[in-house]
Amino acid sequence: FALVLGAVSCTLFLAVNGLYSASDDVIELTPTNFNREVIQSESLWLVEFYAPWCGHCQRLTPEWKKAATALKGVVKVGAVDADKHQSLGGQYGVRGFPTIKIFGANKNKAEDYQGGRTSEAIVDAALSALRSLVKDRLSGRSGGYSSGKQSRESGGGDKKDVIELTDDSFDKNVLNSDDVWMVEFYAPWCGHCKNLEPEWAAAATEVKEQTKGKVKLAAVDATVNQMLASRYGIRGFPTIKIFQKGEDPADYEGGRTRSDIIARALDLFSDNAPPPELLEIISEDVLKSTCDAHQLCIISVLPHILDTGASGRNSYLDVMLKMAEKYKKKMWGWLWTEAGAQSDLESSLGIGGFGYPAMAAVNARKMKFALLKGSFSEQGINEFLRELSVGRGSTAPVGGGAFPKINVVEAWDGKDGELPVEDDIDLSDVDLDDWDKDEL
Repeated sequence: FALVLGAVSCTLFLAVNGLYSASDDVIELTPTNFNREVIQSESLWLVEFYAPWCGHCQRLTPEWKKAATALKGVVKVGAVDADKHQSLGGQYGVRGFPTIKIFGANKNKAEDYQGGRTSEAIVDAALSALRSLVKDRLSGRSGGYSSGKQSRESGGGDKKDVIELTDDSFDKNVLNSDDVWMVEFYAPWCGHCKNLEPEWAAAATEVKEQTKGKVKLAAVDATVNQMLASRYGIRGFPTIKIFQKGEDPADYEGGRTRSDIIARALDLFSDNAPPPELLEIISEDVLKSTCDAHQLCIISVLPHILDTGASGRNSYLDVMLKMAEKYKKKMWGWLWTEAGAQSDLESSLGIGGFGYPAMAAVNARKMKFALLKGSFSEQGINEFLRELSVGRGSTAPVGGGAFPKINVVEAWDGKDGELPVEDDIDLSDVDLDDWDKDEL
């Protein structure tokens, strides 16, 4: 058996244990039908973005099906395998599973569902959103259904999130910024620019929300701001360039639809985002929540603090952080514990009692793990994770078929360890001379 990652595992899993099927009232959505079914629809939609291997998604499935049946003919309920269709998940900023979005009147501005995971809570939220949508229609605030048809027909969309730049404002805003900028150079008379305008505007709003403003979309009228056009060698319209601090401007060569633009922006955001959090296993909740929410969790068992001191431990943690950064697009979970603190967990992963530091990659859905056989170094770990990422590497079942009991422990305080204090023996009252005489 090998840890099978990516689309292959999803295909196999769905074929045998599909979360949804054609007989359900949940509508399966893909990049092929999403725009037609959801974006161009006047219906209210609830859409779940899931991964077949995710435990939380599996637990949500019966509730989601119940809600879909109850809402049939009233509100549309769909599901996207975002592990298989990563571009679609990326377009809507899906970072964990399951993620639920509500697509209401303005399909370009989906809302996050933050309610409970029961069918009753889901239905209540759907009816509440439906009530708001109907009231908006009654008052004339129809919000433009979806696909941008209205914006195109009216000659442009809501450009509130597109930042207009000029010769005077460009350097201050873009070149001195820590954020990533995607800048369109356009000419007002250019037909291709007019076609791009509503796509750029819709993408700007979505990207602003999904990246918390860390990726910005801007526009420069190159016929007015000729100094900028000359500086960046603009020869045709529209030309889109990407600006990142400390790097030369790069040409954007992707597609011109909002989904293409959003996908590239989210890639740029991911490239510049911090690595996943590295958590110490101090309770069962830390282990299970991390491993249930990610396809793989990478668990390191580091030597006892008395063996390494703080500096030695931090050097091991630095190696893990560098690897978490390198593989952050894989969306894996990263955990560590001290040797002996979670001895049952060590035993279940075939580590127990020797060979520290050690590392195991665990697939919690299949309860399989692979052990690092090489050195606990950037090179050794990189080779180990690279093999896993392409589905290679020998694996074994987790001992007992499930995670063992996890001890609640104090989090490491970042300091060197201290030996336990022993009671001093007071020999001041003992007369050794007399003792010797008696013995003789």
